Parts: sequence; C-alpha cells; structure tokens
Amino acid sequence: MTSMPQSSSRGWQRPSIYDVARRAGVSHMTVSRVLNGHPNIRETTRARVLQAIEEMNYTPSSIARALATRRARRIGVLIDGPVQNGPNSTLRALEKAAREVGYAVSAFSIGDDDASQMDSGVMELVTQGVDALCVIAPRESSLDLLRQQTTGLPTIVIKAEADAAWHTVGVDQREGARLAVRHLIGLGHRRIAHLAGPMDWFDARERMEGWRECLAEAGLPEGPIIIGDWTSDFGFEFGKSFDLGDTTAVFAANDQIALGVIHGLHGRGIRVPDDVNVIGFDDLSDARHFLPPLTTVRQNFAELGELALQQLIAAIEGDTDPSHDTIQPKLIIRESTTAVVPG
Repeated sequence: MTSMPQSSSRGWQRPSIYDVARRAGVSHMTVSRVLNGHPNIRETTRARVLQAIEEMNYTPSSIARALATRRARRIGVLIDGPVQNGPNSTLRALEKAAREVGYAVSAFSIGDDDASQMDSGVMELVTQGVDALCVIAPRESSLDLLRQQTTGLPTIVIKAEADAAWHTVGVDQREGARLAVRHLIGLGHRRIAHLAGPMDWFDARERMEGWRECLAEAGLPEGPIIIGDWTSDFGFEFGKSFDLGDTTAVFAANDQIALGVIHGLHGRGIRVPDDVNVIGFDDLSDARHFLPPLTTVRQNFAELGELALQQLIAAIEGDTDPSHDTIQPKLIIRESTTAVVPG
C-alpha cells in the first residue's frame, strides 16, 4: 500500500531520497544511481529501490538527480540589457525550456552602461555552483571581458555569428534586416533610412549590415543612417524633427524605435504608410496593435531558448567542440508598409 508523506512537528513533509534509502536498505547514492539509470546496479537492488519509491510516493527532485551526477542542474545566465524586449524574451524562453528538463536558471543582469559588471556576474554565478554559463544579447565590450575569464564551465553565447571560443546560437539578424529591406524595395521604395541601435551591440551591427548589403545588391544608394539607442524616444526625436527629403521608408532597428518614429511623424502631420513607410524588428506582442499595425521581423525566442538549452546540456555531458545553430527570422507584413504610388 502506498504510504503518505512523513509527518513531523512541522507538519506533513514529502519523503526525501534518504527516506527512500532507509526503506530500501541501501545508501542514498544507490537510490540516486537508480533514479539516473546507472547500469552498474544489481537488478534485485534496483527492484527494491523502485518498490520503495512507489510505496512512499516519492517524486525525484533536482537535488536527488544532482547527487547522482554531482551537478547542480542549474544554468547561470549573464544578460546584457535586461530591460530590452529581445534579451528579456530570450531569458524567459531559456527558463521555460530549462524547467521542462529539470534545470533551474540563475540570472545576473548587466546594466547598459557598465560592461565591467561581467566580472562580478561571472564570479557570482560560479560561486553558486552552476553547471554552465549562457550569455544573452552580448555587447562587444562585455564579451571582451568574458574572454579574459577562465571558469572551466561550458559556455554558450546568444549571437548570430559563430565563435571559436564558445558554443553559439542566434537568430540570423543580418537576414532579418535583408527581409525587411527587400520588402520595402519590392514595394517600390528607393530611399530607405535606417535607425540603428548602439554599435557596441552585435545585433545592431548585423541589422545595419543587412540593410547596407541589400541596398547595394539592388543598386540603390544608402539612405540616411542615424545611430542611437533602442528606445522609442530615439525614434520619436527622429520622427518629429528629421528632414526626410526624398526618403519614403524607414527601417527601424527594433519595434520600440518604430513606435517612436510613427508617433513623431504623426505630430508633424506625416502619415504612415501613406507618406512614409515604417518597418521594425522583433515583433513585439503589441506590434499588431500599433496605429497602424506594424510590419516587422519576427524572432522565434521560444526556439532560441530551446536550442540554447540543448547545446548547453550537450556541453555539460561532454560535447566540448564549439557548435553553432542559426534560426531564421520571419517577415510579418501589416499595415505600416504599402506600395509606392507613382506621382
């Protein structure tokens, strides 16, 4: 008969791996080996442990699995720019994927203005006893600091480009930009401005290069390029004051910038998309509710988190050769872009 969790002066308690070990007459390490499918266990011993587990209604915990593997089953995450949509969405996706396979995530946020926090972040996570490190949305300056660290831990960096030093996985940012610009060119636009994110960010540089390459392939001159930050305020300042001249379309480096552009243009009586087209990047959950609904480039953050976790687990289990996976973005066409009307 299955027994209930043990009672004590503190109330009901779920049975532990030690309780199972006592019931089965074995050590707790033997229970751990059974839980993790260790081959060098006598069948009679395995059967006795499994019977005790069933009788006590024992649910293996991450602690029990860690005892058998001598791992914490915890991944340390260093996240640059945690308030930005992309990094934040990637972290949530990684946490979800980790929970589904019994891993926990400890995160350390690095502020936009202090890449030197990378040192203290690595130290804090390593002190917690994590099995691996993941770096989300890195800037060049923060990765330079990470290269100077020697942790001995498997490490994955979320960026589109392969890197011989680490495992990497990322959305193809350059191709995402090319999808956006090709779409505008296909609609007849010949003067396309780009509002770029900070150039210390790999994603910002890749999106800028994709815009530049696509224009060159089409034989078009580079439109105006303005480098700023990731905020709607940056886009708003452009929209309310920039002299568009013959510019008929704006490729914004993210959806927040695009929202600011639309707002700023609206204040000047410039209509989107009738007078100027605007396209973003990320596909925020609210992008379809912008006025007008925003054409943008979607990043699959759920797939990104799952791939990152798969690489990390493989690395934890001994796959030391740096690997690289790339996810393709998707163009989402809405009402902020339209064909140029011959005039």
